[in-house]
Amino acid sequence: MKRVAFWVALLALLIGHPLHAQSTDSVSEIKAKIWEAELAQRNFARGLPHCNELNGTNFYFDARDRVLNLQDYRRSLDNLVAQGSFNIDTRRPWNKEDADARLAQVQKQAVADQASCTAAASLPFLRKKLKELEQQQTSAPAGAVAK
Repeated sequence: MKRVAFWVALLALLIGHPLHAQSTDSVSEIKAKIWEAELAQRNFARGLPHCNELNGTNFYFDARDRVLNLQDYRRSLDNLVAQGSFNIDTRRPWNKEDADARLAQVQKQAVADQASCTAAASLPFLRKKLKELEQQQTSAPAGAVAK
């Protein structure tokens, strides 16, 4: 299942960045992308095993090392509001505004989690591309200018 997620993420990356555009990337641009992907991999290490589930409709809840569905989470927030449960963050009962704000926060997290998975999955491709570009630059004639 993890391999499927890897290939889906890699395919998404390739669709978003066509190969002809990649060929014009400089070595420094590829190195920057590799650095960003490695950073995402380090910062999201605990969430990476769940990447096959992190498709924008779920988010990774680090405190419990779980993946939560956004719709289910919304229902839970609605229940907290209906029950008038205490909100530790605001030090008062949950209200609709609190629930909406929290839902917006985890929706952004779902997008960020998906991006982290895609970035981490792109590392092998980026490293291969860097190696190819470096080989092209070293094999280019002395008078030629590398793009």
